[in-house]
Amino acid sequence: MFKEGYIIYFTPFFFKNGNIPKNKYFVVLKTQQNSSIVASLPTRKDFVPTNATTDFGCVEIPTANFNCFVIPQSIEVTECGKSFDFTTYLYGHLIDEYEIEKMQEIYPNEGTDYVVWGKMKPKLFSDLSDCLKKSKSVKNKFKKVL
Repeated sequence: MFKEGYIIYFTPFFFKNGNIPKNKYFVVLKTQQNSSIVASLPTRKDFVPTNATTDFGCVEIPTANFNCFVIPQSIEVTECGKSFDFTTYLYGHLIDEYEIEKMQEIYPNEGTDYVVWGKMKPKLFSDLSDCLKKSKSVKNKFKKVL
């Protein structure tokens, strides 16, 4: 279920901070010793500063401590040809770590609790990983494992 480069769609996703659960995509960035994963929750919310000129790919603004990877809706994201319905943003400061065992307890049933939406195209996944690794806004503990 938690393989690097895979996008999982949870129905619904239960947030660590207790926010109201909702259906959510989940990008697995790294699996660590089969015990935890580093992942990003993509969003359609655009918080990219207006002076940024990137419509696709990495947006890094060190002076604002801002990092984001932008995927336009027209771009095929997965090897099986799927695209997001909206322009999608993966923010560096929102990367988090999740315990695999706990995730498997919360989401035991593929097809009901979640679906494996697809595997990211290798070049796109590599670009995303590089963007996050080089960012000033991503926590050092995550940059080390990416």
